[in-house]
Amino acid sequence: MPNVLIKPSGELIELPKNSALTLLEEVKETIIPFGCRAGACGACVIEVLEGTKNLTEAKYIEREFLTTLGYPEEYYRLACQCRLQGDITIQPVSS
Repeated sequence: MPNVLIKPSGELIELPKNSALTLLEEVKETIIPFGCRAGACGACVIEVLEGTKNLTEAKYIEREFLTTLGYPEEYYRLACQCRLQGDITIQPVSS
């Protein structure tokens, strides 16, 4: 199973392959602030520090929304829109 390393806390959480990152909330609800879970509120923006290719590809609408929020770079994602394919290192973004 892939590992999710959360920075800066250093917490390492194992999740099943192809699971949604929203599962992180079930393990520890304070890691990422999930809001709508539909990619419309921007509460769950994360910075992918390592393993960008180990997440499902961002759809056009997600990329456009992140750009509107001021995160145009490919290493920013909405956690609620990601599926885990391998090990990643992420950091929640404070808004």
